[in-house]
Amino acid sequence: MISLISYYADLAIGLILAFLLLSLLVSGINEGIVRLLGIRSKFLWAYLRDTLDGAETADGTSRLDRILDALKRFGRKARTPLTQAASPEEGRSRLPASVLGVFARLPFGRDPRPAFSQQPPPVESPPLAAAADSVAAEQMAAEQTASEQTASEQTAAGEATAGQATASAEVAAGAPADPAHPAGQADPEETAALTVDPAADGAAGGVLPPDQGKSMAELLHERLQEIDHAKRGRTSIADIPPARFAVAVMEIATEHGGVEALMRDLDALKSPFSRPLKAVWDRASHDLEAFRRGVEDWFDGEMERLSLLYRRYVRWVLVALGLVVTLVFSMDSLEYGKTLLRDNAYRSAVTAFGQSGPQALEPLREQCEPGQDPYACVTDVLSTPAFVKIFTHAPVSVTMDAADGPAWAWHGGDWWQRLTSPGHWPGFLITLIALLFGAPFWWDILRRVSGLRARTSGSTPS
Repeated sequence: MISLISYYADLAIGLILAFLLLSLLVSGINEGIVRLLGIRSKFLWAYLRDTLDGAETADGTSRLDRILDALKRFGRKARTPLTQAASPEEGRSRLPASVLGVFARLPFGRDPRPAFSQQPPPVESPPLAAAADSVAAEQMAAEQTASEQTASEQTAAGEATAGQATASAEVAAGAPADPAHPAGQADPEETAALTVDPAADGAAGGVLPPDQGKSMAELLHERLQEIDHAKRGRTSIADIPPARFAVAVMEIATEHGGVEALMRDLDALKSPFSRPLKAVWDRASHDLEAFRRGVEDWFDGEMERLSLLYRRYVRWVLVALGLVVTLVFSMDSLEYGKTLLRDNAYRSAVTAFGQSGPQALEPLREQCEPGQDPYACVTDVLSTPAFVKIFTHAPVSVTMDAADGPAWAWHGGDWWQRLTSPGHWPGFLITLIALLFGAPFWWDILRRVSGLRARTSGSTPS
């Protein structure tokens, strides 16, 4: 009975170790891809750009978007569009809306991250301006062009009116002059509508064009530069503590003339950030400390929601990587479990061989070559334990020789035959499902089964 329990314990530990090792491999490949492409930081700053600066301009579909749309049409149609349908007035989101967008459009499209700067945070920040690629900047440029055109037309009309008045005064000789002003000048009421306020030229409410200041996201990045390092000329910040975000917003508001002035200008920029800021400010009853805590709590909740969205996208990538790893190593869990039990039977046979003699070697005969020495047979059979046999079914194998060095061998035919054999498909499916639980899950199971304890510090937790 004890021997039977030992067999099943060895089987469980062997399977858990195999799933843990393959899960670590999947997680490592995924983390390498994410770090290489900077997906995590780009995902964060795409959200911050959307929230702080507003939507970007819908300036047509890029070549990358057209390629991805063609790939989607080649396969099955996705329910979620790659790029959000956008009108010129509303713009589109920088945050991708599909897995293809996260791992194709986000890494290789327009980079939403601010440029890296080696300078420390400035003492005085530049004024708030519309983001260069935002709908607000496009509308400001259109309004400024229309205002300049209107002012030019009104000036021309005013000059024509003044000329006509002068001509009439010269023709009407002896006519009494207007006592309010000399001849040839219009009344103030007449020119009031023609006067253009220079302060109103540009954005209203203290908001400047893109080339005269920095956007809200860029002002936020200025306050976080001390924890930044460069990655291809862009920021690599992928995590912002909520407390630091709240302090940065307070600093920006202080330099901008107060919280209410900042909210007014954000509203002029059509920034989605103005609405939660107003709600927090009203709930705090205009108390700055309560407002800081409210902004911190709001951002903490937003980061939690963003993390859930990111994990939902990454989960599908892990599924694809798990499938690739399972097929590359052709890991059949059912067959591996049988190998573990057979390995224990071999070891029991070796123990019996040492106690009862050569007749106990019969269970190993099928694994030995004809005429092979029994002791050499035992050594050969048990020199490759079941755990190592996980990697023996890959299309390429390598053996280490002390004299000749590594020797590579190609087993593509056997590997393909194994993949196309329906008898292995249930084992492949079980392996794929097991890998979806992740390495932390299997490590926790291994600790519980084997009795390992996590390393703890000397201090007593409170």
